[in-house]
Amino acid sequence: MGDLWAGLPVLAQDVLLLGLLLLPLAGIAVAVLRGFSVGPLVGAMLARFRWPVAAFVTLVALSVGTGIGLIAQDRAIRVGTAEAADGFDLVVAAPGSEITMLMAAVFLQPSGVQLLDGAAYDLVEGHEGVALAAPLAFGDSVGGAPLVGTTAQFARHLSDSRIEGRMWQTADEAVVGALSPLSLGDVFEPAHGHGNSADEGAHAGLEIRVVGRMAPTGSPWDRAVLVPVESVWIAHGLADGHAPGSDTTLGPPFDPDYFPGTPAIVVQATSLPATYALRSTFQGEDGMMAFFPGAVLSRLHGLLGDVRRAMSILSLATQATVAASVLTGLLLLTRLISRQMALLRAVGAPPRYVFAVVWSFATVILCAGAVLGVGTGLAASAVLSRIIGARMEIAMTAAIGWPEIHLTAAFASLSSAAALIAGAMAARGRIVAALRR
Repeated sequence: MGDLWAGLPVLAQDVLLLGLLLLPLAGIAVAVLRGFSVGPLVGAMLARFRWPVAAFVTLVALSVGTGIGLIAQDRAIRVGTAEAADGFDLVVAAPGSEITMLMAAVFLQPSGVQLLDGAAYDLVEGHEGVALAAPLAFGDSVGGAPLVGTTAQFARHLSDSRIEGRMWQTADEAVVGALSPLSLGDVFEPAHGHGNSADEGAHAGLEIRVVGRMAPTGSPWDRAVLVPVESVWIAHGLADGHAPGSDTTLGPPFDPDYFPGTPAIVVQATSLPATYALRSTFQGEDGMMAFFPGAVLSRLHGLLGDVRRAMSILSLATQATVAASVLTGLLLLTRLISRQMALLRAVGAPPRYVFAVVWSFATVILCAGAVLGVGTGLAASAVLSRIIGARMEIAMTAAIGWPEIHLTAAFASLSSAAALIAGAMAARGRIVAALRR
């Protein structure tokens, strides 16, 4: 049976699981409503008590929406961070923490790391199977946004060659990210450092003009300012990576003897198999480490899995508590309609009919709240995605997936089972006592 399930397409598995989760609801409905038509009476009760019903539906919607919002937001973060790392096939750096280097190279978080020298870069750039080896240079900023030195080839790779304006041609020109407040033609003076510790006058006299703007990448690079790596080296009084008299003024090849060092080299291989081969090769070199940013992110998401499960359990507990509270409220509400139910019994309606009416009344409220909770969760996740995405500078898109649909279906089935309690209590009520109220 397990092999049969594993052999099904993912969509078929999701649809079948949805059917299994809704099966209890369908089974209870068939058993309770068999032989009865309760629609008109239930509709009249919903209209008669519309304000209490609206309050209960809202309460259930907020409860279900919280759980759906947490699941959708977690997926949005994982997808957003993965897409932000798409342009980084392989990163080579000095031995240290892969997570620290990931945050520095991909997410542009200021970090103090060791540098790779010219010999290391020359080994990477000249290796068979390497299509692109871009050094990165950090340390400066522009209006709080990171300024990154790199090569024109990497800027084109990161933006899929979609650049408004043009690529830089001299060391005093820059290309900005899609969300940078700088405009084409603006001239700026970079500051040394980041945040409150930035020294605005450290590079006095160094003026850089914006000549291009990259297409959106959905990553912190959208707010970054990219300049030739030589520009960063020169600004800090270092060699520019090229031997005196060299024909090359910007970009590779670099002379190992005049290469000031780089904290990271972004590598793009000629093929997928070559990427894995390069990772194995550079990881084994002395003074180097090589890693796949996507793999490091996957491990990070795995470490956060326990937190995610704890939040899911907390969400389910919250929903169960709210459902219990709503059922308690519904039991109180049935006391308000007990006289009407007693009149039905007095004119000959069987207890099972009263049971069906009250069960339907409660189930409609709970299921309506669950369905509304899907929209509530999507709206909440969209707001959270915008807030978190702005803080992390990552493009996030909230969307409802099968896990959220399954959660809603499970809640509806469990709620319909719990509503049997309200129906049973109403059906067991005493006719004479209810008519005297």
